[in-house]
Amino acid sequence: MPASTASPAASAASAGPLTIGQAAERSGVSPKMLRHYESLGLLPPVARTESGYRLYGDKEVHTLRFIRRARDLGFSMAEIGELLKLWQNRRRASAQVKRIAESHIADLDRRMAEMQAMRRALAGLAHCCHGDDRPDCPILDDLSQGAAP
Repeated sequence: MPASTASPAASAASAGPLTIGQAAERSGVSPKMLRHYESLGLLPPVARTESGYRLYGDKEVHTLRFIRRARDLGFSMAEIGELLKLWQNRRRASAQVKRIAESHIADLDRRMAEMQAMRRALAGLAHCCHGDDRPDCPILDDLSQGAAP
């Protein structure tokens, strides 16, 4: 008999309902975050056993992977909710998706500019600090000024 070329994980992928731990492992999302996404409505409520244990299928794992990738790209939960609705709506216009992505890019650019400004300010303060045994420190002096935003 020839050996199977499918990995054990791949052959078990459609083996039936998955526990929360199995779904978490396959999606790369922790069980705690999985429950959180369900509580936010990003993942619809799933079937449960008589004893109340959640049962997940391939569809839920696929959705969790979608959510995880969107989180990896820094989308907010609200944006992910919108993206999920668009993903599930096969009649959607890709222009809607692009609008969300471009808005997120603009937000990332703004945050990166803010962080670069913070870095420049802190680097300037660190450069002015002697870092020796004396008590005077321009970093602490600046922080104590409470400069306006």
